[in-house]
Amino acid sequence: MADTGYDEWVAAIADGEGYYLACPDGHGSLPPRRSCPHCGDDELTEEPLAETGTVVTFTEVHVPAPSFADEAPYVTAIASFGPVRLTGVLRDVSGSDVELGMSVTPDVDVNATTGEQLLVFRPADE
Repeated sequence: MADTGYDEWVAAIADGEGYYLACPDGHGSLPPRRSCPHCGDDELTEEPLAETGTVVTFTEVHVPAPSFADEAPYVTAIASFGPVRLTGVLRDVSGSDVELGMSVTPDVDVNATTGEQLLVFRPADE
């Protein structure tokens, strides 16, 4: 199945054991990968994902794609977790309260429209 590596990665996030893939040169990437997208090295190791990340950009979506129709309005964010950046839906905060640089934790929730698992961020307890 094409999503096997991704599904395992999402399950690890849900279990609080998130990880990323690192090559010997320290480049980070996300599964599924067989080689580093930066240098092509095929010796990838699983490294622990930082427990918190930082929002580097976000957008509040009011007119969603059909697969997110029941989620709107929602905030999609990109957060930096050290050598990797993750994209997810921000939960437990309204769009007007989201700020660049805010600290978030990765989690898994359910897409209200499709019922599928969805990578989400929640504000980190500080």
